[in-house]
Amino acid sequence: MSATGNGRSGEPAIVFDRHMVLDQLGGWRGMVDATVPTIAFIVANGIGGLRTGIWAALGAAVLIFGLRLVRRESVQQAVSGLFAVGVAVAIAAATGQARDFYVPGILRNAALAVVLLGSVVLRRPLVGVVAEFLSPSHLGAMAAPGAGFPGWRGRVDATRVVAHRTERDPATGRALPDPDPELPWREDPRLVRAYGWLTVLWAAVFLVRAGVQGYLYLGSKDSDATDLGIVSLLLGVPVTAVEVAVTLWVVSRLHRHRAAGAPAGEPDERPTD
Repeated sequence: MSATGNGRSGEPAIVFDRHMVLDQLGGWRGMVDATVPTIAFIVANGIGGLRTGIWAALGAAVLIFGLRLVRRESVQQAVSGLFAVGVAVAIAAATGQARDFYVPGILRNAALAVVLLGSVVLRRPLVGVVAEFLSPSHLGAMAAPGAGFPGWRGRVDATRVVAHRTERDPATGRALPDPDPELPWREDPRLVRAYGWLTVLWAAVFLVRAGVQGYLYLGSKDSDATDLGIVSLLLGVPVTAVEVAVTLWVVSRLHRHRAAGAPAGEPDERPTD
């Protein structure tokens, strides 16, 4: 996030740098790192019991955090993961039940499903809010065939960056605000409808996760809950990868449609120095 421009009171306007936000989220690397402590817990718990599983999960989370520090990478995702693992192992240690390691994840999935469905009811589908923040459709950021959200790949081809690169003040290097869209996305029925269905898709997946995990949780009392852990992993990154691929494909088609319909000279092809 950076500040630039003058507001009504003369204060600098707050401008969010989408690329910086994506870097802080950690991308695919962050998603994979988040599963390592769970894998460590499943394996160690199955071999040496709950206490061993707890220490293995904590050790894995601390190791990931340390590696990011050594490599001078963003640690925000690692800190969040360390906190989540700490909560999970604290609950499991307090109850003496391995299945309680997965309680935070089950509750998180259920809560996200409710929030996502609520956003659709309010006609503010969260997938649309996030997609338009990260890659506004009026900039044509996803209009190029094969384009994706900036920052989710290790490298982005320079020919594709031009359409969505954040403009910066040459004097300060700070991000400049994006130009206002001719038609806000929430006033475009096609965008709202598509984002609504995508949001329902994500909510449905979270509901399935919570439902399946909840069912296995109820049946795993006084066990090592290995089946619950394996199912949690299978419903995690692999399913999320499919969801992200579908979402990117749909959003890129929406952006292509909007870019094709924009009048000539509009900011879909902003020149950059």
